[in-house]
Amino acid sequence: MDQQDFIRANYIRSRRSFLGSSGLGLGSLALGSLLGEHSFADELPTTGKGGILPKFHHAPKAKRVIYLFMSGGPSHLDLFDYKQKLNELHGQQLPDSVRGGQRLTGMSGNQSSIPLVGSPFKFHQNEKTGAWFCEHLPHTASIAEDICMVNSMYTEAINHGPGVTFFQTGTQIAGRPSIGSWLSYGLGQENENLPSFVVMVTKDKGGQPLGAHLWGSGFLPSKHQGILLRAAKDPVLYLSNPQGIDPSGRRLMLDRLRDLHEFQMADSGELSIQNRIDQYEMAFSMQSSIPEVADLASEPEDVLNSYGPDVRNPGTFAANCLMARRLAERGVRFIQLYHQDWDHHGGLPGGIPGLCKETDQPSAALVKDLKRLGLLEDTLVIWGGEFGRTNYCQGKIQPNFGRDHHPRCFSMWFAGGGIKPGMTYGATDELGYNVAENPVHIHDMQATLMHLLGIDHEQLTYRFQGRRYRLTDVHGKVVKEILA
Repeated sequence: MDQQDFIRANYIRSRRSFLGSSGLGLGSLALGSLLGEHSFADELPTTGKGGILPKFHHAPKAKRVIYLFMSGGPSHLDLFDYKQKLNELHGQQLPDSVRGGQRLTGMSGNQSSIPLVGSPFKFHQNEKTGAWFCEHLPHTASIAEDICMVNSMYTEAINHGPGVTFFQTGTQIAGRPSIGSWLSYGLGQENENLPSFVVMVTKDKGGQPLGAHLWGSGFLPSKHQGILLRAAKDPVLYLSNPQGIDPSGRRLMLDRLRDLHEFQMADSGELSIQNRIDQYEMAFSMQSSIPEVADLASEPEDVLNSYGPDVRNPGTFAANCLMARRLAERGVRFIQLYHQDWDHHGGLPGGIPGLCKETDQPSAALVKDLKRLGLLEDTLVIWGGEFGRTNYCQGKIQPNFGRDHHPRCFSMWFAGGGIKPGMTYGATDELGYNVAENPVHIHDMQATLMHLLGIDHEQLTYRFQGRRYRLTDVHGKVVKEILA
């Protein structure tokens, strides 16, 4: 036997046996490779469905996350954080004692007048939870006892690009791994036929652009990046076989390509080749799994109707919410939905009702649907944007006024997955400009999310260019008060 035959005989293995013996891990959750010398991945049992059972830092309460991201900065003052005092002082100047010398954006920082402006909408307070809801959120109000409203979120980012990037990657500078990528790396893949991280963006929306870095894997292995599902005949680009190629031919080609890749990896020691193998295999599996998920024919009529009239139109927020539930049922760990156009520098009184019409019913239906199927208890649902809006008017007060960006305080809501339901946490001052009690920073939210999934956010790290990185950087604490 010559040297080439010896290498092939001893090193060419199947993808599964290679992963099982190499300790590469936390795609199979190698917390060992994340934590240096301390390996948590000696033996990784399978789920019986081809997935890997992760080893957690502590017992998880959630298995998956559905994150409804409202891009543009929804106005907390016009949706959830009712301020009677602000209405009473409508037209008066923002007091210096309230502003406290905080910076304003370039869009309103040079205004000679900074007039307070109350909300033009009516509000209703839930008697049991104390949460307030705008008149245009009747469906969300109907799930008040299932959600936890946090009115004391804050961030340092004052513009959209850094703001969205901060929420999704833990830093305002693009290039780091996204939340979904961290979780894919840390928890592995539950369903071998579907990716662990899926992204959907509502079609035909404007506003600030959303870049692929928001669901990118950064310096983590590329197989952990988010898979973007489109509202098109082919939901995933380049997934279909070319004309004249059938599944058996594709399978044969991939088998031979895998052999070559594994031979190259054994010869060169370049472990990144395994990512290519994994991605080819995932793409082949998705050729059948994605069309099945996207086919809504099996959904009962009453379920379809619960999401609203847009659910039958692929790519709408309603259709994406139903898709998110179907993906969650099938073991996708992190499902990110983006809905744009919340950036109301002007036209707020006319814009808010339309956006609520697009998102209110589907968001509530998703929570109710998960609850109906027994999935809400281990599915964490998150709703929110990158920051809030100012309590003063951008420019002069007019009938169709607008509000500027405001990072100092805003609202988000959470449901399921170990979150305490039917509570309101945190509060802003009487004018809705500063956090008054129980502040929750972005890193606190990220730490809490990871805690619910069984991960200690301080331990899930990755060594890159001589430093160990984590999603929460060097900050963040678990908000224990909102945990069930």
